[in-house]
Amino acid sequence: MAIDALASACEDQAVRPKVIVVCGPTAVGKTALGIELAAAVGGEIISADSMQVYRGMDIGTAKPTTAERAAVRHHLIDVLDPDESFDAAQFARMGRQVAHELHGRRKVPVIVGGTGLYIKALLAGIFRSGPGAPEVRRRLRAEAEAQGLAALHARLGACDPETARRIHPNDAVRILRALEVFEAAGRPLSQLQREHRFRDTPFTALKIGLSTEREELYQRIDRRVEAMVAAGLEAEVRSLLEKGYGPELKPMQSIGYSHMAALIDGSVSRQECLRTLKRDTRRFAKRQLTWFRADPQIIWFAPGQSGEVIELTRGFLGPG
Repeated sequence: MAIDALASACEDQAVRPKVIVVCGPTAVGKTALGIELAAAVGGEIISADSMQVYRGMDIGTAKPTTAERAAVRHHLIDVLDPDESFDAAQFARMGRQVAHELHGRRKVPVIVGGTGLYIKALLAGIFRSGPGAPEVRRRLRAEAEAQGLAALHARLGACDPETARRIHPNDAVRILRALEVFEAAGRPLSQLQREHRFRDTPFTALKIGLSTEREELYQRIDRRVEAMVAAGLEAEVRSLLEKGYGPELKPMQSIGYSHMAALIDGSVSRQECLRTLKRDTRRFAKRQLTWFRADPQIIWFAPGQSGEVIELTRGFLGPG
């Protein structure tokens, strides 16, 4: 399987710059592997973490330490304040700029992180299906109420079976949007997405996934949460609140920060804060795995297989 995926990744390597991706769930060891890999192949790291872009949010985002950043140069860390907006499209623009700059310096871009949408945006762009057709949307909503969502999912299966297979029969928003696109554009959403990918793939990527048994991953998560709390996560959140970064800000609503803010304002006990922080981090890791497992190009390794990852990467990069 790894050979097939590597061959697929190398198909157009002659015309597109190469990048390495290290992805997987939180707490699995991506940072350590990324640093070891980048050091071995002459690379620098582009962080693909939606929270590490924010200054002052260090402990709760598990940012690389000062020593780790000194060992290998990191990019797209500490580039914004917590009250500044940021999204996948902005990340894609900035990440692509950094990747091309690294290639100009003959450095290998090693994209490391667990924000799947950011990685996808960097490698394949953001698909814009257009503004839509309000009159079509209103009619489809009325039909969903009258006929039931199952009937519309079946209709989607007839006109765009590929998209229908990807969408849960109870996902009203995505079903209606896919049907709206089909009626407005006259073509299936899946076809439009494929055409978009062919136009906006500036790199040849080798995707390395890091995973482990679920019980071990959950133990890693519990240990990380306890380490974050011991390292001063509560004080970090207090400092952010005192600087005026309120709990209504999107970054402050993320895992760890929202939990500590609730502890600080007295909404929950310390014991309950720790329990829900561990629980929600495990749930987040599960969602990450679901996202990454859906990508057949990812080649999976266990945390202790850095030697195999480096060997595979060197084969992908080739001589030079």
